[in-house]
Parts: sequence; C-alpha cells; structure tokens
Amino acid sequence: MPVPSAARDRIRPVVPPFLLERIAEHSAENRQGVRVPHASSSAAHTLEVDREFLDRRAHAQSIDSDSAPDTTRALIRSIHDAQNTRELPGTLVRREGQPPTGDRSVDEAYAGLGVTYEFFRQVYGRNSLDGRGLPLVATVHYDQDYDNAFWDGERMVFGDGDGEVFGRFTASLSVIAHELAHGFTQYSSQLEYSGQAGALNESLSDVFGVLVEQYSLGQSADEASWLVGKGLFLPAVQGRALRSMIEPGTAYDDDVLGRDPQPADMDSYVVTTADYGGVHINSGIPNRAFALTAIGLGGAAWERAGQVWFDVTTNSALPPTVDFEGFASATVAAARSRYGNESDVRRVVERAWATVGVSVHDPDF
Repeated sequence: MPVPSAARDRIRPVVPPFLLERIAEHSAENRQGVRVPHASSSAAHTLEVDREFLDRRAHAQSIDSDSAPDTTRALIRSIHDAQNTRELPGTLVRREGQPPTGDRSVDEAYAGLGVTYEFFRQVYGRNSLDGRGLPLVATVHYDQDYDNAFWDGERMVFGDGDGEVFGRFTASLSVIAHELAHGFTQYSSQLEYSGQAGALNESLSDVFGVLVEQYSLGQSADEASWLVGKGLFLPAVQGRALRSMIEPGTAYDDDVLGRDPQPADMDSYVVTTADYGGVHINSGIPNRAFALTAIGLGGAAWERAGQVWFDVTTNSALPPTVDFEGFASATVAAARSRYGNESDVRRVVERAWATVGVSVHDPDF
C-alpha cells in the first residue's frame, strides 16, 4: 500500500532535540574540566539543519509500495558519502558485494545495514524493511560536525559528531538499527509521530534497535545492556548511552547534557508540547515494559517478546493514533493469539505493563 507523505514529512533523529538544545545552551566546563564550546555550536547547527530538513520534507511525495511482495530478492546495499556537505544521497562509494573501503563510517554503515536485514529476514521472515526486498541506502559524513543520525523516509543519514560530546554515529549498531526500524514502522504500522503514538514509534525503534544488537552479539535478555546508542558519547561525557530501556532516566547525568529525563512509569509521564509531545522522553515507559517482558521470559529477547511486538507492529488493524493502553492491550492479545491464553507469555506481558502503570483492556480496533 502507498505510504502517505505524512509518514515522511518528519525526519526521525536518534538524538532528541531537548538534548541538543541543552548542549547548545551550555559552554561551561564539564566535570573533567573540559570546555565544550565547539560542541555547543555544533549542537545549535544540528538543530538548525534538522528544522530546515523538516521544511523540505513537508512536500515529500508518497512512496508507491503497491507491488506484490518479492520474497526472492536478495539484500541490496549502497553506501554514499556526502563529503561533509548536505547533498543527498552523495557519492556512491560502496555497492552490495564490494570489499571494505577502509573508511570506518562507510564500512560500519554497510555492516550495520547487513546485520539489520539479516535479523528481520532470519528471525521474522521479513524481506527488508517493507517486506518486499527494499534496497537499503545510507549516506555517511553528512554535513560538518553534525550531531545526529536519521531516517528520512528513503535512506539512513549519519553525521560524524562534534568530536567533544559525540563521536561518529555509525559506531553504534543499535543506532543504525534504530533508524532502520523507523523505516520498518513506516511500512507496517505507520504510527503517527506525535504524543503517545509518537512515543511508541520511537520505542519500537529502540526495541528493534537493541534486538538487532543483541542478535549480533548472541546475547540473552539477562546478558544485554539494554542501552541505545552505547559508544556515541566520547570519554569526557558522564553517560553510558542515549537511553536505557531497562532503567529509563539513568543513561546519563552530565554537567553539559543534564540528567536523562526519561520516565520509568506513568506516574512520571511528561506532559509537554516539545518534541512532538515528548516522543523521545515518554518512550521510556513502553521501552521498560518491553525490557521487563523479555527479561521475565528469559532467553533471547527477539524470540517470544520480540515476536509479540513484531506481530503488533505488523497488525494492519493497529490505529496510527494508538495510545499506550491500546498498544499494551494489543500486545496481550498478540501473546494470547500466538502462545495461548494460559501461556506464561501473556502473563509476563500483562505484568510488565502493570509495572510501568499502563492499564490493559480488551483491544477494540
């Protein structure tokens, strides 16, 4: 089915605007006595670039995906180099099957796209993001000192970071997979990018982002860090990652970045008009529900817990404006449908949502 232009008129950045705003406003010394004036100007520039990009995307055309699924098409990757400009897609530097280039960003992007494709194909039988063998395209070295990575509706785009707070964005597999998962959501549930539906949109990218990383490392739910963006922050930053799914609100606590504002349950739900209604903040609540489900079930998180979330995301009856309660109820219904009403899976899913304060009711789609 066609993907409406509304699904593509907003880029999906991994670094939330409130974090960039905090860095942009702060040029004092951090706890190690390191000043970050360059990071401050880079963050302000990144915010400006993102806003301009949104203006251009507002007139995007819909994607025609009416063709029948192609289950035989193999993985097709292409990596482009923007050469520190804002021209997309940039110069093609590596095609599918070509050897490594020696450019870390190019080769990390190529590998990350491949692992993400393999994950969806091998674990859920889905051929690429759209289920039809969609070629995966990425651009690296976007702009100068650009502090973000995003999905623009057609491709992945990676900045190199500012060199003070952020390093290169291809260094984190969870970031690569997070952004590609926005493409998966675009072609499946088409969740709106505002309010609780937007927070679920962000949460699904975190879910499948960490699942791809755990899959690549062969980690069980108990062994995993549940961190999104681990490795992005440079050593001077007091932070482990952009977000913690199992402990929202603990990913960083730094003089420049401030303290991670994500709530862990509905008692701390943040009511705001910023960031499209707090899509990057309140996503911590469904994130924690998934992590608790996966740990409660044990084993590989991408198996039973991931399968339930995948089933819900690909359910054509899921409303684009679904709220937390509606999504939670859908996961319980999906667990019941796949594993049985008396299964441990259903009970663990219900208990996880109860822990974060989200009520479950009979879904009415």
